[in-house]
Amino acid sequence: MSMKRLITLNIIVLLLLVAGGFAAYYYINETTNYIKTDNARIDGQAVSIVAPVAGKLVSWSGDIGKTFDSGDQIGAVSDGKNTFPITVPHHMTVVQQSAVTNSLVAPTVPLARGYDLSRLWVTANIEETKMEDIKTGQDVDIYVDAYPDRKFTGKVEKLGFATANTFSLLPSSNTTGNYTKVTQVIPITISIDDYNGAGLVPGMNVTVRIHK
Repeated sequence: MSMKRLITLNIIVLLLLVAGGFAAYYYINETTNYIKTDNARIDGQAVSIVAPVAGKLVSWSGDIGKTFDSGDQIGAVSDGKNTFPITVPHHMTVVQQSAVTNSLVAPTVPLARGYDLSRLWVTANIEETKMEDIKTGQDVDIYVDAYPDRKFTGKVEKLGFATANTFSLLPSSNTTGNYTKVTQVIPITISIDDYNGAGLVPGMNVTVRIHK
């Protein structure tokens, strides 16, 4: 083997070793100092708007994207004798509405749904085997899929007291002989710092990195 080829081979081997070293360092650093999951989403308090009585919807101003304060009137319903205002219980922005003026409505059917977009948070599902390393107050790096070039920050605010599967329509059960053990996830709540104006909305996919 010529000297030139030997030097080239040594350089390639050295580069591979350096790259492998960086990869190993990154992996060890990530697993030692952080807990990471992409099983997370932007969340908030949903608000449903319903008519106070059954009757005809005589007025409605709840267009999607419109913001209302607590106590604002969003519409009115008449039962044939009296007209009753439909008011908003909490500050919210309408994100969905199905109201049609002059149609019949009932108190059991929501006319609109909204969120307070100024008070959003992240709900992240953490594997139960990692929960011993999760504590309130820990710093969190938040990456929203819709904004790949921006990092948000926050803190762990609340830890769940039941697994996400507990609230499923078909929770897992070990009462049969064919039960397969599955690692459960526990929801935690993470605050979001300084996100106003960023265009975050409930349901957006998120990846979080929690500092141990």
